[in-house]
Amino acid sequence: MAKKIFETIEEEIIALKKERNAVLMAHNYQRGEIQDIADFTGDSLKLAQEAAKTKADVILFCGVHFMAETASIICPDKKVIVPDFDAGCSLANMVSPEDILNWKKDHPNGVVVCYINSPAIVKTVSDYCCTSSNAVKIVNHIPADKEILFVPDFFLGTYAKRQTGRNIRVWTGYCPSHALITAERIQEMKAEHPQAEFIMHPECGCLTKSMHLADGVLSTEGMLRYARESKAPEFIVATEVGILHRMQEDNPEKKFYPASDQSVCKYMKMNTLEKIVLALERLEPEVKVSPEVAKRARVCIDRMLAIS
Repeated sequence: MAKKIFETIEEEIIALKKERNAVLMAHNYQRGEIQDIADFTGDSLKLAQEAAKTKADVILFCGVHFMAETASIICPDKKVIVPDFDAGCSLANMVSPEDILNWKKDHPNGVVVCYINSPAIVKTVSDYCCTSSNAVKIVNHIPADKEILFVPDFFLGTYAKRQTGRNIRVWTGYCPSHALITAERIQEMKAEHPQAEFIMHPECGCLTKSMHLADGVLSTEGMLRYARESKAPEFIVATEVGILHRMQEDNPEKKFYPASDQSVCKYMKMNTLEKIVLALERLEPEVKVSPEVAKRARVCIDRMLAIS
């Protein structure tokens, strides 16, 4: 039978999703055309929550590898596929299970909080998972007498430490894209756009020098919500540039300026519409977490979802 010809690649994706009973989830840093065709867009927490609720047989996850792993852990009965198996995360690879186990030997009563930007194997030896939107809430949930190790992001961990006043050892990992956002450039941007409000993600490398200038230190979903609700006409946005697509679509009358136009995650941008078509046709590449790893990793994820 001849393959049906579609007028647009978007129409082909819609047809394939229906045929496969698939749901397409896209992180806020994805290319604009992927966000536009997605069933759900959001930050890591929102997408994890949507994955837990979906009735679809197939989850096509447009983000990076650890996000698809999380979906596989939460939905072991679903097939989780990605457009590009090599779309990883530099930050996620900056801590290992051995690092955490070594800390636990010296701190047997300590508690490990891992940012969701970490591999499944790291989650197996962590006590709680968190995202940028709930890190402070997770830390506050832990008994006050507990020492905490926060991995792998230094800046998010530092933000949680400052907001809670807790005894937290912060790992020294970082996101290369967010590290390109500097305090000096923020000062320049504020001078160039005096009417603009400044919102930033807690992964930013300029966090410690610039958070006092921010109108909000927020997750990507928090930033989107802030931009919709604020009366300000302009915004300086300190995070990966992919978020500006949805911000502008949600608020066509407002202006948005990236704190750094170099803050581009090369891994997020590896996903394309063409790769989405191939993934839906072949139902691969599949991301599958082994039952043993998934069982252990799910403990800290479920604790996060229960608190959130």
